[in-house]
Amino acid sequence: LSSELGLNSLIAIDESNRLGLGSFKALGAVYAIAKIALGDKIQKYDDLLSAAKEKVKDVTFSTASAGNHGLSLAAGAKLFGAKSVIYVSRNVPKKFISQLESKGAIVSVVGSTYDESLKAAIDDSIKNNWTLISDSTWENYDAGLDVMEGYLISISQALNNMKKDPTHIFLQAGVGGLAASFASFCRKKLGYSPIIIIVEPSYAPCLQRSIEMGEPTRVKGQTSNMGRLDCKYPSRQAFYSLSKTANAFVTITESESLKGTKFLSNHGINISPSSSAGFVALKKLAQKKEFLLDNNARALCVFSEGKI
Repeated sequence: LSSELGLNSLIAIDESNRLGLGSFKALGAVYAIAKIALGDKIQKYDDLLSAAKEKVKDVTFSTASAGNHGLSLAAGAKLFGAKSVIYVSRNVPKKFISQLESKGAIVSVVGSTYDESLKAAIDDSIKNNWTLISDSTWENYDAGLDVMEGYLISISQALNNMKKDPTHIFLQAGVGGLAASFASFCRKKLGYSPIIIIVEPSYAPCLQRSIEMGEPTRVKGQTSNMGRLDCKYPSRQAFYSLSKTANAFVTITESESLKGTKFLSNHGINISPSSSAGFVALKKLAQKKEFLLDNNARALCVFSEGKI
């Protein structure tokens, strides 16, 4: 693929089998729950599991999810013997709801959008004294930072295994949790030499619009086929972080997503449209020879989940 795109090399982080949960999200909510259960002794998980289970046995963890974050929360709650309640919209596939229930979660279907299910999750968590663990952040709510911290396991493993540092890094974004955590880690480890490009659906460019407006900004648009990225309002902390770490924000259309995902499938890589978005943008920009994407470029992208 790197030769076909005219690049020196192409590395993809494959998160499609992470912990048997199918996506990078497996690293987020599970990690956040482990931090609550184990505190600063998280590295001693095996020795303290019984005590951790006792600590959270009566805790109910809650969230809203358009995809894999809910699965991670349900798995984490089950691991530590706690309860979980997941709010989803009516547009979430029934197959996903069944997966959540198989992990012991109580699933509540509310509204037709992620934002509507999130509002219900927030309201009911306050009313019932549940512990809300969102993969986003907003004013006066920063628990999503622990979720983002969990994502760092992925990028740290990747950089440790790369023989040469990337010159270009493509990160797809919904609310921006993965993109912000990966970008900040790369800046810490690699400095300001890599070009970091954030990729969003043209129907949901909430981070790009927020950069233009100088503050977290809600966007309106049709529903994107890149469902995990179809977020109309960014994570507050992710936005402010990316405003300092990213070089550019680009969008891809539904048609470009479809063609790019099929292109990967024809090459034996079967992942979802959300998962392929970073690569699709890379392919688009490489064909235009933009952002110094030439035969000296070493590109890194993330296959964030398997085929849905």
